[in-house]
Amino acid sequence: MSDDGIPLPRPATTAADQLTAPAWAKKSPPKSKAAVRTPAKIKARKYLAPRDPHEHARKIAENVMDAWYQNFGGSSIDIPLGTVAALALLRNVPGLAEWILNLQPHELPQLFKEIYLCQWIKRPDLINRAIRLHDWAWNPEPDKQQLRAVHAVTHAAINTGLMDLTGHDDPYLRSEADVLSPLLTGLRHKSDKKWRGEYHTPPEVTDLMARILVDKDAGGENKSIREPAVGSGTMLRSTAQRLRDLQLNPHDYTWYGNDIDSLSAACAAINTIIWDLGPRALIGCADSLVPEDDYAKTIAEARDAFKQRDDYTSTANQIVAYRRASRLLDELTEESVPA
Repeated sequence: MSDDGIPLPRPATTAADQLTAPAWAKKSPPKSKAAVRTPAKIKARKYLAPRDPHEHARKIAENVMDAWYQNFGGSSIDIPLGTVAALALLRNVPGLAEWILNLQPHELPQLFKEIYLCQWIKRPDLINRAIRLHDWAWNPEPDKQQLRAVHAVTHAAINTGLMDLTGHDDPYLRSEADVLSPLLTGLRHKSDKKWRGEYHTPPEVTDLMARILVDKDAGGENKSIREPAVGSGTMLRSTAQRLRDLQLNPHDYTWYGNDIDSLSAACAAINTIIWDLGPRALIGCADSLVPEDDYAKTIAEARDAFKQRDDYTSTANQIVAYRRASRLLDELTEESVPA
């Protein structure tokens, strides 16, 4: 627990990691079985990205929306958003894009579940906040037409260079654009955006605001950055990039982002991980005009999420220990039985 009451992330134990981490997270992507099912293995297209990363993000959103609606994905915009969000959490290791492209539609939910589970081990509070983006993947009987649309969205995102934009090891490079903001606003119906009053500030404007408001004196201890109408987090991204330009570390700051809309808050939570804002970054979903809240509810929810994570991993460790002991006992018993 930090001095300001924020539950700092604690790494999960090795045994729990072994239970939840997918195979592709530990070693090079396996050869796809698609080569057996299809005449030729699908390869990722070489996409010539625009020089402007914001324009690149908008192009990804445009192609993803076309893929979703042309394949009759339906009105649940959580699903294409959650698909792109999951892919944006991956690092762009050689061969991974091709491996994903060769997965069949029914195989994709398992991939997305494993991606979100790996992140949940590190930041359960943020993954819990983003539940609307991955809840659909746990459906035991998914809609086949929606899976085909998810498959099309996956191909559209990867072939438009999503992993080239968000798959960098360097957080500065993967924070050059907000991929989820243009997708969220594009998927919203115009009347829905008007009713919600949802109008995301353009990234060019937030970049300018950050350069004006954040200078070299922004460094120091116990500094916090608050955004009461965070949307998908574009203002936080611009501020983090400005801090990095000034040779300051975003991990040294406390970040509070809040939005009244749960889907916007979900996108901000995923972006907080992508942009590596640090262990003291919290995203809430509440009415910022209620003065007595002051992020107390968000901090309490984060604390509960870490406790839940620790309880689950403790149980997982006990199961692993029991199974190992059981196998050892069986081996000893077999050795003691005379031939």
